Amino acid sequence: MGRRKDQNKKSSGKYRQQQGKSTRRGKNFGKRSRSSKRAPEVAEFADAVVGLLYGRDDLLSVRGISDLLEFDRRQGKMLRSLLSALCRDGSLVEEDEGFMVSPDARIVEGVISVHPKGFAFVVVAEPPTWLVIERDIFLPPSHLATASHGDLVLVAVTKIGQERAEGRVVRILNRATNRVVGTYTEGRPAGLVTPEDERLAYQVVIRSEDSCGAKNGDAVVAEITDYRLGGANPEGKVVEVLGDPKSLQVQTDMVVRKFELPHKFSDKALAQAEQFADLATMAKGRVDLREIKHVTIDGETARDFDDAVAVIKSKAGYRLYVSIADVSHYVTPGSDLDTEAYQRGTSVYFPTRVVPMLPERLSNNLCSLVPDEDRYAFTAILDFDQKGRRVGKKFTKSLIRSQRRLTYTMVKELLVDNDPEVKKGLKGLLNPLKWMGELAAEIEKQRMARGSIGFELPEAQIELGPDDTVAGISRMERNLAHKIIEEFMLAANEAVASTFDEQGMPSVYRVHEPPDPVKVGEFVEFGGSLGFQLPSGSGSPAWFGKVLKLAAGSPQEYIINNLLLRTMQQARYSPENVGHFGLAAEYYTHFTSPIRRYPDLMVHRALSRLLADPKAKVKSGAGQSPAESLVEAGIFLSKRERTAVDAEREVVDRIKVRYMAEKVGESFEGVVAGATSFGLFVELLDVFVNGAVAISEMRDDYYHHDEKHHRLIGKRTGKMFQIGDLVQVRVAGVDSSRRHINFDRVEKIQSLLASDEKKKS
Repeated sequence: MGRRKDQNKKSSGKYRQQQGKSTRRGKNFGKRSRSSKRAPEVAEFADAVVGLLYGRDDLLSVRGISDLLEFDRRQGKMLRSLLSALCRDGSLVEEDEGFMVSPDARIVEGVISVHPKGFAFVVVAEPPTWLVIERDIFLPPSHLATASHGDLVLVAVTKIGQERAEGRVVRILNRATNRVVGTYTEGRPAGLVTPEDERLAYQVVIRSEDSCGAKNGDAVVAEITDYRLGGANPEGKVVEVLGDPKSLQVQTDMVVRKFELPHKFSDKALAQAEQFADLATMAKGRVDLREIKHVTIDGETARDFDDAVAVIKSKAGYRLYVSIADVSHYVTPGSDLDTEAYQRGTSVYFPTRVVPMLPERLSNNLCSLVPDEDRYAFTAILDFDQKGRRVGKKFTKSLIRSQRRLTYTMVKELLVDNDPEVKKGLKGLLNPLKWMGELAAEIEKQRMARGSIGFELPEAQIELGPDDTVAGISRMERNLAHKIIEEFMLAANEAVASTFDEQGMPSVYRVHEPPDPVKVGEFVEFGGSLGFQLPSGSGSPAWFGKVLKLAAGSPQEYIINNLLLRTMQQARYSPENVGHFGLAAEYYTHFTSPIRRYPDLMVHRALSRLLADPKAKVKSGAGQSPAESLVEAGIFLSKRERTAVDAEREVVDRIKVRYMAEKVGESFEGVVAGATSFGLFVELLDVFVNGAVAISEMRDDYYHHDEKHHRLIGKRTGKMFQIGDLVQVRVAGVDSSRRHINFDRVEKIQSLLASDEKKKS
């Protein structure tokens, strides 16, 4: 193992900070010998020594090791014999200047992932050549020392089997967090905080004077002050009392703290936001587009309005205006507003509140394209022929004035339902809205013809009632108005991305790489086992589109959509344009939401520089964000996006559990969304909620899991439950702490595979 200069910068801390438990290490580590029977204290000393020496670029003498670990006289006397033993078993090497970790020592570093049952795995980013096992390193509960989920740890590999390696934690190199969100329980002389995260297998001991006034049962944030040795609970103090965990607002606050979402702006950032003038005025470099009939189209509960659109029809085709709030006018590179926006990366939307990327002064006022107010914008002006093919594009800073704030429902009632009352209220906008519907339909045809994948991803629509209640949870309906805005935003994003590529302008792209061929192959094999005749040429966007089209309206539609989604990779931000597989787009970026996404702000800045100087090039990405490079920014902002998605999903899951707790004993129809060795996952039809039927609750037979075909089969009766089956289940109960909804009494109503008609390519 090579020595590293970037580790152990804090290795001069006390011995208590080493927190290890191993007894032997090196290439023979794990074999029984006299040294493996050392007392626990000696074992901890051994781990402390190895942890101290790991990664150093210098050697340490006996005296140096003793001083840095702050050993007392008794510990110092045993250190020489301990070092000799560590050299004999291959963990250390002694040279003239002192000791170092042996290159042959079986020691690696990685991030620990703890299972709720107590055991853990260590994910090694760059496994050494001797670690030939592909799977992560397994850690029994007794070998975790004081490591917690997400910590960067040093691990001694104790065993390498045919399928998996095992190890034990030698040292915690970096704590993932020193704060936990949990529930406070009063006690004397000390109380306890039980972490919300079930992967944190400890309770935090809180002395009475450090409880911050928390009451029994309160949700709190606790800071750990001492990770104690020997498996004891760590000590800490309450730093924030959130309140009654039964409250929806408190539940949201718990998630905000759990995911460490920045939710408070600094005084400097707030003061900066307040200094801007209320009125937007024409200035050099802007085009006056206030006479263009822009409108905003959003949901009824939308909290910000960062895009406005307008369409003009002519004999040649259509001209589309996509005007986006000019956030870059207010948020300049390097400012306090910019730094804090970057750290957030994105706004986070919860049913109960929003954690914005920008202060409310900007997000809900100056950068919100409200009607009848002049606003600074960045406008994409796109020309299309009558078939929806883009034939021209240009971009400009602008001043616009939105004519109306429309909702998806209003536009649908006008264009689809032909509602006379809505028509009466929208005089003057009837033709432009009609043109929008026409153009969006043609653009969609062009996009689908090139192979764009038409996945319909359902979202939960949560209706909150009075007095902190949940009135209902349903699938969010999508209509023509949603498609209009989606097609216009996609068109603008593609136009900007293609401009960057043509001009060689460095910026961040929104990329989506092709799916794993192995997963696609598994899908093809499964589809064939169903008798579903799939088209040839698997793996291209066009092929995915053909499969979805073939399955549309058939009993297999749910299954095909569900399984195809599982083959997909996650989209991300990158300065390297590798295209967007899902959209079958050669060029794609995010230009349309700078109020709530930092990458869009970066794109605006790059486009602005390009307009000011067509020869402008910023290879390093300097001046676009606090990141040192576009690569670094892409990685960081992709992570922030995933964190936001996870946080939003968790709040929705908490609300679902609370809602279904009042439905215990009631029966619902649903569709089997997954089949595993431990049971079925069922998605309810009338209520947009997912839950599980444990295999132990399926008592009419002994079921075994057919992983290849995504189904459970009864051993005695041959009864089958497969992904896509329509079933009826009863709500057996909920587990609020784990956010699980449990069903029982599962009965098959209909198999969605039961179709005599086979689709042909």
